[in-house]
Amino acid sequence: MRVLLIDDEKELVTTLSERLDLRGIDNDWAISGEDGLKHFEKRTYDWVIVDLKMPGLGGFGTIRTIKSRWPRTKIILLTGHNSSDSQDEARGLGADHYILKPFDIKDLLALMQQDN
Repeated sequence: MRVLLIDDEKELVTTLSERLDLRGIDNDWAISGEDGLKHFEKRTYDWVIVDLKMPGLGGFGTIRTIKSRWPRTKIILLTGHNSSDSQDEARGLGADHYILKPFDIKDLLALMQQDN
């Protein structure tokens, strides 16, 4: 399984990356939607975990681009703001799951395992 983490909180993505490394999960990370999309120029990903609110290209725009160009990639949207409208929009764009911050890595891994 190969995972791309995209969040403007660098500490979050680097910590999550380290935790995935410890579990033997191949991953890369980016701190913007634009940088995240650049990773797809070099490799493909089974999963993308993306933050909703980011400067520049936000979560919805990132999901839209990924799903239009790499439709088989599964996506988990992360957010600190729960809203049924944003959940509906994320699912409409093709997000597979929606997780609220803070989250437990075990729950995140369980979602990826069940859908893999």
